[in-house]
Amino acid sequence: MKKLFFLFFAIVCSITAFSQQAPADSTFQQYIGKYKFPEGSVVAEVMVMLEGGSLTMSSSVGTSPLEKKEEDVFVITQFQGTAKFNRDASKKIIGITINAGGYLLEGTRTEEGLTLSFGRVMALSKQGSR
Repeated sequence: MKKLFFLFFAIVCSITAFSQQAPADSTFQQYIGKYKFPEGSVVAEVMVMLEGGSLTMSSSVGTSPLEKKEEDVFVITQFQGTAKFNRDASKKIIGITINAGGYLLEGTRTEEGLTLSFGRVMALSKQGSR
């Protein structure tokens, strides 16, 4: 009986934890993608991914969690900077502005897609193929 109760408790906890992550996943989904910077920039591109319900940003200089600060603005925790996602007139995210480590970078979104929470599996689709 104790094993059955423990199993039931574990299932309820798992469902509760998953249901609390789902809203963040759907909210953060819009930011996921690849952003390229002009030639000669400190980094050529960054990838914004969804891992375990949280956004992360990865580039040639490292990976950092992103913590939401306000609408479309996130703190890049590992680099003491900010990332602001830029939108067009139709509210679609088209780019990113990064202010970190004394650098101000303006990037253009080149790909968007879906990142699964299981590891770093990503299926990206070209933005122009729509």
